[in-house]
Amino acid sequence: MKKHSSEHQFAIRLMEHLVVPTFVLDPQGKVLIWNKACERLTNVMACEVIGTRDHWRAFYEEPRVCLADLVREGRMDAIEQHYSAASFKKDVYDGVRAENWCVMPCAEKRLYLAINCGPIFDDDGNMIAIVETLRDMTEQKRAEQALQSLAHKDGLTGLANRRSFDISLEADILHARRENEPLSLLLCDVDHFKGYNDGYGHQQGDECLKRIAETIGKQAYRASDLAARYGGEEFAMIIPNSDSEGAKRVGERIRQSIYDLNLEHKYNPGGQRVTISVGGISLVPDEKCEAAQIIERADQALYRAKQQGRNQVCVDTASD
Repeated sequence: MKKHSSEHQFAIRLMEHLVVPTFVLDPQGKVLIWNKACERLTNVMACEVIGTRDHWRAFYEEPRVCLADLVREGRMDAIEQHYSAASFKKDVYDGVRAENWCVMPCAEKRLYLAINCGPIFDDDGNMIAIVETLRDMTEQKRAEQALQSLAHKDGLTGLANRRSFDISLEADILHARRENEPLSLLLCDVDHFKGYNDGYGHQQGDECLKRIAETIGKQAYRASDLAARYGGEEFAMIIPNSDSEGAKRVGERIRQSIYDLNLEHKYNPGGQRVTISVGGISLVPDEKCEAAQIIERADQALYRAKQQGRNQVCVDTASD
């Protein structure tokens, strides 16, 4: 008996001094161990949570289950509802791994944590404790998000790039078709930009495109709207759930906002300042409608805007 007690105390002390943030719950969900590393990570002291069910306070502003709670309760099917990423086998003896953003109110910072959790059983198969370990993955997650963002952003302007545009348009077509909603697409072309580049140089041309992109991006008022650099001096905006009148309003805002920048362009025969032509299409996509067809219709409208003297907005509907 003395040997078992000694081994038990050694195990507790070992866990308390592990460099990995760790806490342990008993079968009733009360905190048995809250180690030093867990204190440093959460800024919650062991004396504040030992013997309580308040371990959630270290990670969230309002009461909610932690991974250890779900394992203790056998609610494996609820893990994916609470965590952004999770992996586990049906046999909980193998443990559970999950990842999630945690607000960490006592530490006054938001961290992305990788969490491992597993039960401990006695010789008779009774659960006697649940161990949860934590690893701060914030820097890795932010780096991953930055790389993902770069993959979908145009390097010069910071708007969505062509790849992101293509993916979004396909997704918005499917949604509009399913919901029987209108979808609008605008294509914008900087007027006589070749003359600008030739006359002012490519470096100033790039600065001009940055200003234009920033201005167009501000016209994407809704989270569902997507402003993108379509290629070269061409820009695009996808406007879900918008009819032709809405598309015309957005197109006119874009045209006017570029005009109001009053950027000098002495090689523009239309007015000595940078202007933009806008063409668009608005339709409710049917089963036969494809992205290439929508782009072609918007491009045809853009061509007419140029033919009408540039610095114009021309938006078609599917019935035109």
